[in-house]
Amino acid sequence: MHDVNSEKIRKEKAKMAASKRARFGEDIDLNKYEHVAEPLPYKEDPSSIAPDAKAQMLQTGITVDDLSQRSGTIIQIDHSVVHSTTQQSGIEIMSTTKALEKYDWLHDYYWKAVPVDTDKYTAHVELNPGNGYFIRALPGSKTVYPIQACLYIGKKNLAQSVHNIIIAEEGSELHIITGCTTSPSEEAAMHLGISEFYIKKGAKISFTMIHNWSPEITVRPRTGIIIEDDGIYLNNYIIMKPVKSLQTNPIAHCIGKNTVSRFNSIVVTPPGSNMDVGSQVILDGAGSRTEIISRAITTGGNFISRGYIEGNAPEVKGHLECRGLILKDEGQIYAIPELKGNLAGIDLSHEAAVGKIAEEEVEYLMMRGLSRRDATATIVRGFLHIDIEGLPAELNEQIKQTIATAEQEML
Repeated sequence: MHDVNSEKIRKEKAKMAASKRARFGEDIDLNKYEHVAEPLPYKEDPSSIAPDAKAQMLQTGITVDDLSQRSGTIIQIDHSVVHSTTQQSGIEIMSTTKALEKYDWLHDYYWKAVPVDTDKYTAHVELNPGNGYFIRALPGSKTVYPIQACLYIGKKNLAQSVHNIIIAEEGSELHIITGCTTSPSEEAAMHLGISEFYIKKGAKISFTMIHNWSPEITVRPRTGIIIEDDGIYLNNYIIMKPVKSLQTNPIAHCIGKNTVSRFNSIVVTPPGSNMDVGSQVILDGAGSRTEIISRAITTGGNFISRGYIEGNAPEVKGHLECRGLILKDEGQIYAIPELKGNLAGIDLSHEAAVGKIAEEEVEYLMMRGLSRRDATATIVRGFLHIDIEGLPAELNEQIKQTIATAEQEML
């Protein structure tokens, strides 16, 4: 009996230790990774990219064989921007390195939305620059089709450093789909990504990010958004494939009046994956509104859903919603919603729920002729559905395709 109890206590302690690590994040030893990559040749025709790399990119919504439905394309492999084109006037796309050389004023934006001393990962990107993309819409310009940006890791054990700057000038509109992926070899590597967004007066950015990593990849994005008067920022984040360790918590500073910001995340956490995904919004502009919606499924991995809304101005509104679904008992989900109000006249709310698929729901659908598998798939599909307003049809369709593919693999 003593041995049984000792083993039980040992397992409980191990579980608590894993829980603590999940809640407070993992500290990654950057010295384990290489930080230099050989320059890669530029490709005028992106369709000449290796077939296995193209297949990985396609799973994140990046197509290189047909660019007719894209307003622009930029592709970075390791530390090299291997392709960059713009299909539409009024839109600028280039590597961050070239943009900093071309525009002296861009240095005024560099590290403004994301402080360089945020943590050791931001400091590492500053000390070990590895490119990134610059996307800008000139005043009044609006993308006809989405712009696509791809960040790909091909070198084994590389710590890929990326610094992206996206600017929507006054009255402009950008729709961007960005795909982050790696070679199918499942070797260890790390992605360090800094992204700074600037939405000027009356401008709009819709940003859809699809991650397709592998089980040995560690990911540390750091993102900041600054939104001016009447600006709109829509962020859609999708990850439904394994990743060793992911930690992302973008922060939107709504400094202008009547801004709108929405964060939607759809996450599936497979066995062996540790994902810490959140969103933060600081409502400093009167009349600003925000919504943070998270849908998470664990099939055996650990997932943390964070959300933080702070109201600092009159008549601001914010809603935070996290729902988690546990498909296998080995998985864990932590929901951490936070609201902070600093004055009267604000309206902030949140709701969170974590649970399993109700057996009676499955039985109800089976009584109507569905198999258990199909009944479960139907419930999961409905759970993952989020009504995302303001997206062009191309982005909505890409999100649906990504979810449908993941459902087949998951079930």
